[in-house]
Amino acid sequence: MIPAKPLPVGIEFFEEMRREGFYYIDKTGMIKELIDSKSKVSLFTRPRRFGKSLNMSMLKYFFEYGCDSRLFEGLVIAKENQLCQEYMGKFPVISITLKGVGSREFATARGMLGSIIGNEAIRFSFLEESPKLSSMEKEQYKQLVNVDTSGKRAFVMPDEVLEDSLRVLSGLLHKHYNQKVILLIDEYDVPLDKAQHYGYYDEMVSLLRGMLGQALKTNDSLQLAVLTGCLRVAKESIFTGLNNLKVLTVTDVRFDKYFGLLDSEVQEMLGFYGLEGKYGLVKEWYDGYHFGNTDVYCPWDVVNYVELLRFDPAAFPRDFWINTSGNDILRTFLEMAKGGVKREIEELLNGGTVIKKLKEELTYRDMYSNIDNLWSVLFTTGYLTRCRGEEAAKEEEDGVYRLTIPNLEIRKIFMEQVMEWIQEEARKDTPGLDAFCDAFPKGDADVVEALFTAFLKKTISIRDTSVRKGKKENFYHGVLLGLLSHREEWVIRSNAESGEGFSDILIEIEEEEIGIVIEVKYPDNSSLESGCLSALKQIEEKGYETRLYQDGMTTIFKYGIACERKRCMVKAG
Repeated sequence: MIPAKPLPVGIEFFEEMRREGFYYIDKTGMIKELIDSKSKVSLFTRPRRFGKSLNMSMLKYFFEYGCDSRLFEGLVIAKENQLCQEYMGKFPVISITLKGVGSREFATARGMLGSIIGNEAIRFSFLEESPKLSSMEKEQYKQLVNVDTSGKRAFVMPDEVLEDSLRVLSGLLHKHYNQKVILLIDEYDVPLDKAQHYGYYDEMVSLLRGMLGQALKTNDSLQLAVLTGCLRVAKESIFTGLNNLKVLTVTDVRFDKYFGLLDSEVQEMLGFYGLEGKYGLVKEWYDGYHFGNTDVYCPWDVVNYVELLRFDPAAFPRDFWINTSGNDILRTFLEMAKGGVKREIEELLNGGTVIKKLKEELTYRDMYSNIDNLWSVLFTTGYLTRCRGEEAAKEEEDGVYRLTIPNLEIRKIFMEQVMEWIQEEARKDTPGLDAFCDAFPKGDADVVEALFTAFLKKTISIRDTSVRKGKKENFYHGVLLGLLSHREEWVIRSNAESGEGFSDILIEIEEEEIGIVIEVKYPDNSSLESGCLSALKQIEEKGYETRLYQDGMTTIFKYGIACERKRCMVKAG
């Protein structure tokens, strides 16, 4: 029977999660640690989908006036009686998320930012009538909620008003309540990411520098502030002169267990839903991140997979993360990679490691300036993680880390991006692709071998013994499919049922009634020639050409192709 308690797929609001009875993994210990740290401004940087927004929502509902203490019943923080009496529901809270601020034009993005501030200010509409505010202060508030009646924009907010908006709103709330304000800003760096992508980076940096500088640096009404983001943006970019900023990245020990799921938390969740037998798969696919001194899983992946398993116990893991995170950074990295870096990518894809000096503080403008910066970005965004163990720890000096791909999900994403990149590179050589494809219906195994070998020398190979043989064959299978798809008029089937099994690749050239059978082998512990012969033998024994004859093909070519690293051999049967 499926347990009644639902899983919080896509739920980022703490109140909704607790009130509606969703399965919740207790991260409220973060509240006490945050208070005890005495930090005025804290910036947490973590990859996307590691629980940043949910934790920010948790902080809001704990600190804000009108807090419903029942939301925290039974949780870790509720045991801290004195702390709860002193801090729970005792502050005005300004809480905004900038994840939606992004457009092709600066004016539209600026308008989005103004709407976020305006809508948050509307939550405090009582300020317009507050007896504790002067008439001038009430006018300041009206400027923040001045709705555009023309319908062109949501709010009318001049630049100087928008830049000073968070500081002004903090001051008004401070005066009304006689209590300093807690400021929460989620996904603070998304506007910079979009601005760099669409070409208005300088304008957005200037706007955010003014807004955050005044809110965080010159704000006497600030009790504390918490920001989250994916990247640590250099201080000289938007945090100029902010001396009270404490940055907590994935390498920091502090707060390391509050973003992502601990192994014990994953086991408890699986046990709750009666899925203990899936622990190995979950760990292999979604574990592997190393934050501070803690090993963590990606919560988005675990929750989505457990939800899938509740209704389909035989479901295999999927790459959920790729659907929520763009892969532009990874694609740019592959496009910039030259010979040495390509070898390092091969090492990572084959289960190995690389040692890199990383910059944890970058500007978005610098991200793509050189390949060294992109290594840093891949690390901070979750495509790579620090290795574990004593040997790795010895190297972590002056920003030098031993890096690896964290798990099977990210490795699959890497592989898919590599395959797409390979195909794009191949399309640039139209004459070479024509010659390669034309050799198959001519029965010219030597030309196929020569051109395929030449192409493999330009790409990335799979060689590590920890990668199963079938996975290696799938890689070369995929490369072949990508190259052969150049012939759009051909009917190409992959893993098609034919005869007594499933052939790797079947091709029908209908106008010429030519059929082609291709079987790919990765000959572990044997020669390329034996791999080719084994492939041809399999074609004959399984009768893979059967379907081609059934479809009316009269001439059949059979190919056994064996590949190892950047070498291949092709034999026709």
